[in-house]
Amino acid sequence: MTKYTVAVIGAGPDPENPSVDGYAMGYRHAEGFENDDRCSVVGVADIVPENGAAFADAFDLPESAVYEASERMLAELDPDLVTVAVPPAVHRDVVVGCARSDTVAAIHCEKPMATSWNDARAMVQECRRNDVQLTFNRQRRFGKPFVEAKRLLDEGEIGDLRRVEITWGDFYDTGAHTIDLAGMFNDERAAEWVLAALDYRDEDVRFGTHQENQMWAQWRYENGVYGVLSGGEGSDLANASLVLRGTDGEIRIDVDDGPMLAVSHGGDREAVDVDGETMHATGSETDRYGSGFQDRAVAEVVDALEDGREPSLSGRIGLNTAEIVFAGYESVRRTGRVDLPADGADHPLEAMVASGRLSPSPPDE
Repeated sequence: MTKYTVAVIGAGPDPENPSVDGYAMGYRHAEGFENDDRCSVVGVADIVPENGAAFADAFDLPESAVYEASERMLAELDPDLVTVAVPPAVHRDVVVGCARSDTVAAIHCEKPMATSWNDARAMVQECRRNDVQLTFNRQRRFGKPFVEAKRLLDEGEIGDLRRVEITWGDFYDTGAHTIDLAGMFNDERAAEWVLAALDYRDEDVRFGTHQENQMWAQWRYENGVYGVLSGGEGSDLANASLVLRGTDGEIRIDVDDGPMLAVSHGGDREAVDVDGETMHATGSETDRYGSGFQDRAVAEVVDALEDGREPSLSGRIGLNTAEIVFAGYESVRRTGRVDLPADGADHPLEAMVASGRLSPSPPDE
C-alpha cells in the first residue's frame, strides 16, 4: 500500500544515452522508489521541458505532473519525499529550498554532495533545523562485495583494520563512493588530516565540474587507521579496487584476474561468495534503468524515515567523505597537509583552473 508520495527534481536526458553531462539519475532514483511498495512517484521537475515530458511518459505520469519549477511542484503536489538528481553545483540551492518548503519529510540527493565544503555542510545543517531527513545516494554500500567485506572485518577475519587502499576511479565523483566505503569499513569515523597531489593536463569536465586526471591522497582517521587513494591513469598499484589491510590478513575487493571478493592470510587467498554480484550491479534483470543497489538504497531511506532513526546514507555521515575530498584538493592548493576540521567556500580544483594555476589542454574536437 502506498504511504509516501515522491517527487523527482532533475529528470536528466535520455537514459539510453548517458554521458558526462548527465547519467539521467532521476530515472534510476524514480525506479528505486517505484519498486518500493510504500512509495509512488507523483511528479517531476526539470528546467528542460522535453526532459520532463520524456520522464513522465516513461513513468506514466499525467502532463499535469510535469513542472519546470520545483517550487511550484512542491506547492501543488505536496510530496512526502523529494529525490534530487541535478548537477552537484546546484545541490545546495535545491536541497535548502526543499528543506524550507514545509512540505517534505525527506530528501534523497544524488552524489557528490556539493562543489564546496561549505555548501555540503549547509545542506546538512538546514535539513537538521527543519527536521527533514537528508540522505545522499551512496548506494554501493549495499552491494554484496562490500557488505560481505564489512561482515568479515567485523568478525575479526583480518584482525584490526590498519589501512584502506583504493585504486578505483577518481577522487571527486567515484571518490564519493570509494571514500564513503572506506569510512563505512572504519565505522564512520572522521579523518584528522589529508595530504594529496594531483595531475591535470587534459581537460575533463563531468556534470559541469572539473575532474583531475590523476590523484594521490592519504588521510588518517581519528582512530589511527589510514586511507590511501591512487586514482586515474596508472593508478593500479594494489592489483584490486579496494584492499583492507589488517593486523592478521587482508580483504581484497575486485581482484585483478581473480574473484570479486577474497581474503588472504599470508600467501593463501580464498574467494568469498557474493552471489554473482559485482561492485556495479546485482545481476538483476528486472531494473530498466539501474541496478538493484538503488532499490536497497531506497529501502534504507524509507525504513529510516519510518523508524525515526538516522539512515546509513545520512548527510551527516556523508560529510566525512566530503571533508576528505575538499581537504584533499585544498592540500594540493596549499602544497601541504590539511589538518581538519576543514573550512572552504570554494572548490579548490575549480579555483586553481580559474586562476590559471592549472591549465589543462582542451579535449580534441
